[in-house]
Amino acid sequence: MTRRVCAVLGAGLLVLAVGCAEKAPADDSVVAAGAVASEVAAAQSRLEASSGGKRILDTINAHGGLAAWYAAPTSAYYWEYANLGSEKRFKTYLVTDNQTRQVYHEIKSDGADDAAQAVVARFAWDGKEAWVQPADFSGINARFWALTPYYFQSIPFVFADPGLIFTELPPEELEGKTYDVVQVGFKSGVGDAPGDTYAVYIDPQTNRLRAIRYTVTFFGDRGATDGRKRETLFYYDNWETVDGLNVATHFRGFHVIDGVLGEAKNEAWSSDISFRVSFDSSKLKMPADGAIVPAPGS
Repeated sequence: MTRRVCAVLGAGLLVLAVGCAEKAPADDSVVAAGAVASEVAAAQSRLEASSGGKRILDTINAHGGLAAWYAAPTSAYYWEYANLGSEKRFKTYLVTDNQTRQVYHEIKSDGADDAAQAVVARFAWDGKEAWVQPADFSGINARFWALTPYYFQSIPFVFADPGLIFTELPPEELEGKTYDVVQVGFKSGVGDAPGDTYAVYIDPQTNRLRAIRYTVTFFGDRGATDGRKRETLFYYDNWETVDGLNVATHFRGFHVIDGVLGEAKNEAWSSDISFRVSFDSSKLKMPADGAIVPAPGS
């Protein structure tokens, strides 16, 4: 199986240069061994081209390795997210094709943090457009959230994608311990939000991921009119190993303003994780009562 870069999506907190499979594997429970070897070799070449990339590769290896990641055809799980500042909480079940980065969601609940209600709605990213159904559902920005949970859940593995730039930063202290830090950025013109950055905190003894510090540019400069630099420090906790991949299931975010750690901002949980669920491509087709969700500024 060969792959080529065929689409780019910036979905909220993320910008992805995504591969497109020209031919799906015959057995969709695992990617063909030859394709895995090819992907691993290409990713190693990208990551080993810089000292920052090498540290990211160390972290990927500490959490299961490139071969386990590229052997996984899909990523599927429940994702529950709470934005503490706006009292927003929702839960979806999503299935993502790890090759094409197409994804579909079934929304399970939406509402205030302490009073989320069950809903019947869904949304998807088909590789070109994001849509939501029913058309008047406004609880979630489908383009922003289509792949954002996937990206958070899939760190550090998605940092093996093409189109990324790695820069080693000075070590920093979190919770009384010093961590290596690598900044991950994106090449100019990639996706909806090429200005997004991630600072990755890596345990120097174990190479394991502890946290990321990220920026959001999907919505422009909203909320930053006072000129201060606003970021989020996102801790990764409660690790589980599923299908050979060691992934977090609890995430805690805190405001960071001009480098100063502030109050709690958001929290997320994932559950029922699988990297072997079959991908139902029919769920990518927008139903008659759905609506396209445009990119920012369009």
